[in-house]
Amino acid sequence: MALIVQKFGGTSVGTTERIKNVAARVARTRAAGNDVVVVVSAMAGETNRLVKLAYEIDAQPIGREYDVLLASGEQVAIALLALALDRAGVPARSFLGHQISMITDTTHSRARIESVGSDVLRATLAAGHVAVVAGFQGIDKAGNITTLGRGGSDTTAVALAAALKADVCEIYTDVDGIYTADPNLVRGARKIPRISYEEMLELASLGAKVLQTRSVEFGMKYEVPIHVRSSFDESEGSWVVPEEETMEQVVVRAVTYDRSEARISVLGVPDRPGVAATVFDALADAEIVVDMIIQNASHEHGHTDLTFTVPKESAVEAVSLMEAGSARLGASEVRADTNIAKVSVVGVGMRSHSGVAAKMFRVLSGAGMNIQMITTSEIKISVVIEEAYTELAVRLLHQAFGLDVAPESAA
Repeated sequence: MALIVQKFGGTSVGTTERIKNVAARVARTRAAGNDVVVVVSAMAGETNRLVKLAYEIDAQPIGREYDVLLASGEQVAIALLALALDRAGVPARSFLGHQISMITDTTHSRARIESVGSDVLRATLAAGHVAVVAGFQGIDKAGNITTLGRGGSDTTAVALAAALKADVCEIYTDVDGIYTADPNLVRGARKIPRISYEEMLELASLGAKVLQTRSVEFGMKYEVPIHVRSSFDESEGSWVVPEEETMEQVVVRAVTYDRSEARISVLGVPDRPGVAATVFDALADAEIVVDMIIQNASHEHGHTDLTFTVPKESAVEAVSLMEAGSARLGASEVRADTNIAKVSVVGVGMRSHSGVAAKMFRVLSGAGMNIQMITTSEIKISVVIEEAYTELAVRLLHQAFGLDVAPESAA
């Protein structure tokens, strides 16, 4: 007998008919002799509807009440699934975040999990029931409802799998696994059977939307095997697991992109200690997340230019902060560009293979693309280019690194 945590997203439970299909899948898993904990998102479109209602009332809704509102979407979904399971002859009990002691910090709308209770769920399983848990939500130590941010149900599922020491956490989505590129963009994109936590963490943080970043962090920390698979068929999906020796044989595992960032440049900043700290302290105080950063020499002697990327929705505020502080900083100008995209290649094989950066830059320059920013890690290279070239860049890199050919075919 295995203990399996299954997570179903909003598309999977988007209608009552689909909820019945989920119940049938859960019933089959349990009939095979497994204990099952199910984590469910709100029905497709429901969270967006609730957000719209909140902003119709208040352009800056209070965080506490905003989370109370958004958390209600999952409450509906878990109750409906528990009813569907009961109707299918499978005893089930639904639980909200606070009922299982999903304790988070106090940051509303993007809370981080601090601890997870397992006693209630273990007792439910011991009684022969399926536990159906609301994803995306928790409770802080003062008893306030919190939410984990978009994609938070993935994090809920993997955190529960870690706390319960589950054999596997199955993430069911509307795609059948993790691909070498967005299959909607690249016709030759292939499903990846097994991918390391590190590679998946990079892909998730660089724009791939299959898994939420923090869910992968949990999986890596507690070595929870994560199986990403389709809600709509029984095919094998993609496994996210610890790095395996054979994984380094593939230099680049996948190509991904992100159109959600803006580039901010603070020009003519005095080149002296403490200036960068002043810039990024101001952004940190405003809770603006900074991604890529470069500093280069300006044409003016003793001055430099500082360029960084932020989420597009934070661009106006970031520019305002930089302009407000430009006199104090001694900067000559602040510029913003929202027409950019970040394109990245990822693979643990980069650690032991040279020439990846050169090949990537050669491919892009050959197609007339100007690289505006570059950042690297041991297993990834990211560049910022003009947004209009996004699709072409992804397709060319996918082909250049042989990702449209299965490894066994390439051999």
